[in-house]
Amino acid sequence: MPNLKSLAKDTAIYGLSSIIARFINYLLVPIQTARFAASGGEYGVITNIYAYVSILVILLTFGMETTFFRFMNRENEDPEKVYSTTLRMLATTSLFSIVLVLLLLLQPIAGLAGYADNPEYVAVMYVTVAIDAFMCIPFAYLRYQHKPLKYAMLKIVNILLNITLNLLYLIILPALKLNPFGIYDEQFTLDVAFVFYINLTCTVVSLMLLWKELRGFRFGFDKEVCKRMLTYTWPLLIMGVAGQLNQAASQILFPYFFDGSRQEARAQLGIYGACIKIAMIMVMITQAFRLAYEPLVFGNSKDKNNREYYAKAMKFYLIFTLLAFLTVMGYLDLLKFIIGESYWEGLRVVPIVMAAEIMFGVFFNLSFWYKLTDRTIWGAYFSGIGAVLLVIVDVLFIPSCSYMACAWAGFIAYGVSMLLSYFIGQHYYPIRYPLRDMGIYTLAAALLFAAMTYGRQMLPLWTSLMLNTVLILAFIAIIIRRDLPLHTLPVIGRHFRKK
Repeated sequence: MPNLKSLAKDTAIYGLSSIIARFINYLLVPIQTARFAASGGEYGVITNIYAYVSILVILLTFGMETTFFRFMNRENEDPEKVYSTTLRMLATTSLFSIVLVLLLLLQPIAGLAGYADNPEYVAVMYVTVAIDAFMCIPFAYLRYQHKPLKYAMLKIVNILLNITLNLLYLIILPALKLNPFGIYDEQFTLDVAFVFYINLTCTVVSLMLLWKELRGFRFGFDKEVCKRMLTYTWPLLIMGVAGQLNQAASQILFPYFFDGSRQEARAQLGIYGACIKIAMIMVMITQAFRLAYEPLVFGNSKDKNNREYYAKAMKFYLIFTLLAFLTVMGYLDLLKFIIGESYWEGLRVVPIVMAAEIMFGVFFNLSFWYKLTDRTIWGAYFSGIGAVLLVIVDVLFIPSCSYMACAWAGFIAYGVSMLLSYFIGQHYYPIRYPLRDMGIYTLAAALLFAAMTYGRQMLPLWTSLMLNTVLILAFIAIIIRRDLPLHTLPVIGRHFRKK
């Protein structure tokens, strides 16, 4: 059976690097929301463009990351040929799409997205996305080789560079009234396009730092491997697009269905986009877990005891995401300073979005039944149904409920996808998940969250924060009492074992 300690170690490395990276990346939020006020709508443009970006990454990778792990661990497959073939496929599709978009499709795409007057937004970000899509395979290769430290360092370098350039060009140079390249006007205002140029610069630097992994091109291209991989991956492409639509469709649809001017729509979308950044800690935890869990699952798919392992992993994933939820909600009155004050009115979306992300993480954990049994089409069904529900809720309620409709749409979409995957998965690949224990933790977290909400409304700020700290410690005590006795823990456990 795969080693839970190994999973915990890799998750800790990926998680710590992801936390550091996300924390550094969070600095972009106060920088950009300080530079671009909510009323101006510039942050709404950033939110909208990056929603399109998230869909494009899925399209340009077409499920090859998961397919890569599956084929690298398959019998009778040459890992070097698999890696080289995957690299060549992604390089070809990325380069071809860049040429096609820049030469033929730029103006039509910019017009459809609502940026006919600023096609450079689309051009710069498309090139960035195409390079990012290609880089996902060298990064996946680092995970396959169990090199989380190198993976983490490359990601952190990228984000540090991004932060530095944003800070320099959005804050420092305007404050010092320095205009070395003539990019500012007389009032030292800067077009939001410069945020996208900075992103492209950082992506190119990351690509250069992966030069050792890019030597995998030398192993050649195998047509038969390519055919087998494409047969496996196309349902993952549908699943990936549908799944990402669950995260990004609201930000894409919002300007089209908001009952107001385009400027006001961008302003409201900017508020929503800034506030959900606080909720993204859940995405960070899920991502860290996925980065460590996916290679282990495929690498140990023949282990007879793997189902017990999957059940335990699901339980501990839920426990620690609920703890993260309570921590964020308990200190939301402090975390809100990550974003500009003009965006605070949207903080009510945070618990809804965080709960939705927990369900998405559970859905990801459940997804291995159809990946391991090569029934990936089911993933496309589940994600597709969720995406359809999300679009329906958005279209019906954005005009009357503004961005609150976006938050609830994601909650409903992830919840339905999660439940469908669980019940159908029990038929094809039954796993005895500890539902009773998971239910107890969920109920405890819900009750503690209700107490936090009441205290936030009725008590002074610092009293409320003290109460929330006690409630978080109570949840930790429940975890220790039920599933992590102190005597089993490293280092500290020695003291309790002696007693």
